[in-house]
Amino acid sequence: MEKIRLEIVGLSYSQSQSGAYALILEESEGKRRLPIIIGGFEAQAIAVELEKMTPTRPLTHDLFRSMAEAFDISVTEVIIYNLQEGVFYAKLICLRSDGVSAEIDSRTSDAIAVAVRFKCPIYTYEFILSTTGYTKETEEGEAPEKEAVEVPEEEPLSSKSIDELKELLAAAEEEEQYEMAAKIRDELNARKKS
Repeated sequence: MEKIRLEIVGLSYSQSQSGAYALILEESEGKRRLPIIIGGFEAQAIAVELEKMTPTRPLTHDLFRSMAEAFDISVTEVIIYNLQEGVFYAKLICLRSDGVSAEIDSRTSDAIAVAVRFKCPIYTYEFILSTTGYTKETEEGEAPEKEAVEVPEEEPLSSKSIDELKELLAAAEEEEQYEMAAKIRDELNARKKS
């Protein structure tokens, strides 16, 4: 089966399940998206790495990376290979320095948290995307454009209060404007450090 490469395009609080998060993956060369509901701990582990934050103590996935690197093991790819009764199945493809490879079964959320740490590609198969994937298009054609969350040029993020930034961040995430959300998050993080 041909593998389809996926990229992480969003991570937001799940509207449908309390305490859960929606991780959105999109095919690299297409428009289909794959939504995966994950727990708060895994969402935090993925977000910490994506945002290049450094926790005071290593998270579990950081420990896994450190151990693997200490024994010359690299994770070369992650494959979301099955879907049964609404549960995604994934595996890590690992390679030792002596050329021996191994496949390790994993929860999908953990596999993706490891993938972002090893900066390795994430793949799935057509039958999974065709079953649970979606596009932003409707049957009538393109979905209407969502109103953009914008910060007027005369008002840079640095002039906003923390409460205003939090409101903008929530709106940007709700509208799936992840680039703007990242800029706002960066401004909030910069203020925490100072």
